[in-house]
This record gives sequence, C-alpha cells and structure tokens, in this order.
Amino acid sequence: MGTTMLPEPRPPVQVQPPPSPELSHLLTVIVGVVIVAALYLAREVLIPITLAILLSFVLAPVVALFRRLRLPRVAAVLLSVVLALGLLSLIGSIIGVQIAGLASNAPRYQTAIQQKVESAQEAVFGRINDLSRRLNNEAKPLPPHDGPPGAPAPAPEAAPAAPSLPGLGGGSDRRPVPVEIQQGGSSALELARKFLSPVVGPLETTLIVFIVAVFVLLQQADLRDRLIRLFGSDDLHRTTDALDEAGRRLSKYFLAQLMLNSAFGVIITVGLFAIGVPSPIVWGILAALFRFVPYVGAILAAALPLVLAAGTEPGWSMVLWTAALFLIAEPVMGQVVEPLVYGHSTGLSPISVIIAAIFWTWLWGPIGLILATPLTLCLVVLGRHVERLAFLDVMLGDRPALTPVENFYQRMLAGDTDEALSQAETMLKDRSLTSYYDEVALQGLRLAANDASRGVLPQDRLERLRNAAYALVNDLSGMADEDPPPRPAPTTANAEAAEPPAPGERAPDVPLPPRAERPGAWATERPVLCLAGRGPLDEAASAMLSQLLEKHGVGARVVPHEASSREQVGQLDPTGVAMVCISYLDISGNPAHLRYLLRRLRQRLPGVPLLVGLWPEGEAVLTDKAQAKAVGADYFTASLHDAVTQCLKVAASGAPAAEARPVPERVLPG
Repeated sequence: MGTTMLPEPRPPVQVQPPPSPELSHLLTVIVGVVIVAALYLAREVLIPITLAILLSFVLAPVVALFRRLRLPRVAAVLLSVVLALGLLSLIGSIIGVQIAGLASNAPRYQTAIQQKVESAQEAVFGRINDLSRRLNNEAKPLPPHDGPPGAPAPAPEAAPAAPSLPGLGGGSDRRPVPVEIQQGGSSALELARKFLSPVVGPLETTLIVFIVAVFVLLQQADLRDRLIRLFGSDDLHRTTDALDEAGRRLSKYFLAQLMLNSAFGVIITVGLFAIGVPSPIVWGILAALFRFVPYVGAILAAALPLVLAAGTEPGWSMVLWTAALFLIAEPVMGQVVEPLVYGHSTGLSPISVIIAAIFWTWLWGPIGLILATPLTLCLVVLGRHVERLAFLDVMLGDRPALTPVENFYQRMLAGDTDEALSQAETMLKDRSLTSYYDEVALQGLRLAANDASRGVLPQDRLERLRNAAYALVNDLSGMADEDPPPRPAPTTANAEAAEPPAPGERAPDVPLPPRAERPGAWATERPVLCLAGRGPLDEAASAMLSQLLEKHGVGARVVPHEASSREQVGQLDPTGVAMVCISYLDISGNPAHLRYLLRRLRQRLPGVPLLVGLWPEGEAVLTDKAQAKAVGADYFTASLHDAVTQCLKVAASGAPAAEARPVPERVLPG
C-alpha cells in the first residue's frame, strides 16, 4: 500500500488593505497647521523678531560699507543701528508734531466734510427723492366722502390732546436738575500711567527690534553656518553659495525698495505741500510705508489725503489735484523707475501678493500688511535655493508653473495650436527657430512619444497631437531662422538684482554656415529627402527639419516611413536626391530595424549620404562608436541644429545626386 503524498499547505492569502495617503503628506499638513497656529499665537514675540531680521537685511549693506572703511565689526554694527534709530526718532517726532496740529483743527475738517457729503447727497439723490414722492402721491387713492359733488373733502380730525396726569402739575414747566459727579484729584502716578501707557508698548517693541538686529548682524556668520547645517550640510559648496546669494540679493532688494519708497514719500510730501493739504509730511511717510504693499498700497495711502483735502477747501479742486498727484506718481515710480533699479519684477506672482497680504494681515494685523511682500519674497528666495522648500517657489513665485517643454506638450495634448503659437512667438524673441525646435518642440514631442510607447496616450489624442504639431510648423513657416541681436550687457545694479535663469533658458547656438549658392544637384528643387522614422510623431520632426533646410536655401521634402518599407521602397523615386535625413524621436535597444532600413536605402540610392537624427540625445547609438558603425549611417546627429549644419556642409562639398533608376518588378509568390 503506497504512501499518499499530501500537497504542502499553501500560505493564507493576505488581503492588502486599500491604499491610504502617504504618511509624509499627512505629516506635511499637520506641520503646516502647527506653523500657522504658532505664527498666530506667538505674534507678540514673532513680530519684533521678524522686524529685526528684515532690519538686519536693510542694514547689512551699510555695515559692509563701514567695514570697507576699516571699522571693526562691532563698531560698524553699532554705528549702523544708531543711525537707523536716530532716523526713526526724527521721523517719529515729526509725525507727532504734525498729528498734534491736525487734532486741533479736526472739528473744522469734520464740519466741512459733512457739508460736502450733504450737498452731494442733495445733488445726486434730491431728484430721485422728489420723483419717488411724486409717484407715491399719484399712486395713493383718495378717501371717500358723502358731500355733494365738487365739494372739498373734509379735513382730517385733529388727534385729541393727551390728558394731563395728576400729580405732574398740568402744563407747568419743571426741568430736571443736572447732577454732576466730582472726582477727587488725580495723583501723579495716575497721570503718568495715563500719558505713558500708549507709548510704552511701541517703545518696548522698538527696543526689542534693535537689540535683536544688533545680535543678528554681529552673529551673521554663525547664523549662516547653522542654516547650512539645517538645510544642506551634505553639499556645503552649493548651500553656502545659495545662502550668500540669497542674503546679498535680499539685502540689495530691501535697501533699493526702501530708497524708492522713501523717494515716493518725498514726492508725495512736496506735491501735497504745493497743493495745500495740511500736514503733508505725515501723508508722505504713510505713502512710503503703504507702498510696501504692491497694487493696493498707493490706493490706501491716497485715501486719507483725499478726505483731508475735501475737508480743507469748500470746492473740489484740491481733491482733484490730490487724486491726480497719486495717479501720476505711482505709475511713473512703478513702471519707469523701479524697472531701471531692480528689474521688471519682484519675483512674486500677482495673485500670491494679494493672498499673502490677506494672510499676513489676518495673522498679524496692520503690521502684517506692511510685512507681507518682504516675508513672501524671503519664502520665494528660500524655495529657489533649498530643495525641500521648492514648493514655495512654485506656489508664490512668478516663474511659470510648467517648463516651456511641459507647456508645449500640454498645449499639443489639448490641440490648442493658437496657445502653442503664442508661446513660440514669445520665445522666438530671444532665440532662433532652430533653437526653439531643438529645446522646446522636439523635447515636447519626445514626451509624447514616450507616453505613446508606454500605451498611456489614446489613439485619438495622439492623432490630435500630430495634427496640432503639423499646424504649428505651418504657422511658423514665415519665421526667419536667425539669431536675435545680442542683448546689452546688464549694469552692475541689474546684474546683482537679476534672478537666476529660469528653466528653458540656454546659451546661444553656434552660428550656422552662411547661405551660398548650392552646386550641382543641390540647386534643384528638393535634393534632401527627410524620411520619417517608424514612430507616430517622427514625421512631425521630419517636417521641422525640412522647413529649416528650406529656410537655409536647401530644398527638402518629407516622406512617410511607409515609403521605405520592404514592400514600397522599390517605388521610391531617387531622381535628384542628394542626401537622406532620417528622424527618430524614440529608439531604444539594438536598432536592428534601422540597420535594415539603411541597407534598403543604400540599395535604392547608391552613393547618397545617409544622416540619422536621433533626437533623444544620449542614445547608445550615439555614444557607442562600434554600434554606430555597425548600423551603417554616414552621419549621426542629436539636434536639428547639427543636422542642418551637416546638410549645409555636404551641400557645400557638392555631393552628386542619385540618378533615376527603374523600379524593380515584384514577383508575387504563387
């Protein structure tokens, strides 16, 4: 009796739980909520520290100036802080004197403003009230009466007089006796508390700000080392350069913005003084402060002077002149002066500035509104230099959220040729058409080819993308393939304030060979055969190459990949063909099909140079010389620029064209 072998028990099937959000994402949300809560709850402590750090950025160039004058670091820092404190004290005393003068005339201003408001209401709403009253009287029905026709209606009866209550003396006039509560004399301590309590808080905050700023300036190197250890001790060179550049850029930006806003305040002060608005120095200082808030700062700064101008003069001329002053000064300063000083942009997107102003005002009140832009700019600079904080640059910066290549691919997927053409025209202002095709269009088509090879791109979407690419090439047919004129060298101020290059920026191309007379067959109509690879988008790349060759005086025609197949290669007309250029957007592994394709072309076009453009740069065919030789092409290029250059060189050498050959008859089996 044999022994029965039982199968080994299988391990129990483990049911995988449904995928849950990553713990890191949840932790990020929790950390963000904790940070916002800490900023709100600890605002009494964080506001002076933040002001001190920003003040240290402003004073850093001044300290560096004193250091260049051979002053010790401690003396340079203390002298800079004393100068800043003296300047603030002077401004504060001026504001106090001006506000005291305004307070004495406040009732007169209030009366004049009320009279103007009432007159405006009468002028605007008087006729509306008369019209509405007239319409109500016409719509009200008359009460019926029993008298003869034509007799007037009886007058309404008067209301009976209220009876006098007993004990109140009837109609006698008895006025209430006023009662006055006399307080005892205030002591000296109470008077001191009454007058000093509003001043102690600001003085305490100012003292904390300057003390922290002194220590930040004195310990600048130590703080930098701690930040390096915190954000990137693995790459000391890169992190050190990033922090030094960020600190230098922020210091120069804040100092430049402070100087520009101060100049704006001086202009407003002089203008209001000439117009006759009372206390112009106060409104000039407020205009300089509010201008730290972009877009809406000038509007906020103009509100109070306009109200005061309305209360000063009976007419409206002072109000109009004040409004004209702000409407002229702000655009000139923002659109003319600022771009000359530190570039055309602060590095912040407009929507992020508005959101930051709302967020910091909610957290820290009016001081948060003034600090919103400097704090947001600090976050953006950190996001551009610290990899862990790169999301801040994406969310708050003014750089495009997508790279030019990704934007091109997205527009092609959507079939929006007009948007892609607008992007191309913008980029062609500072680069040639060849550069645009190499750096943007081909790279975007490569993304599409990779998605198509992975099977994630549906056929209808692929067809839409192909049609959009052809339409874009046709729309760009009128663009000249020329390098734009070189830009003037930036000044020292602009070079220091310039932002790091955005993704997609590049160095200028090596110039293409000059256009000359093409000898022999190159003078015929279309001597270059641009053959598409077997990929779904290779024909669009061939169309780009053909267009560039045409712009440089070499005729070319695009041939689909099916024309080089085993069944149809015999039908290919070789007459006048002087060179063949094959385009591949996606090729991987051992390209055996390319080797057999070149063999068929050599049989059909003997003696004609064969160029293979492998646009995905870095392919094994390009890096491995033995494999490249085995494939059998005469030239390999990794860019349209190199392909056009090679074709122009072959054209200059006068390579002969292929002659007409009879089409071989195909013998079908059976």
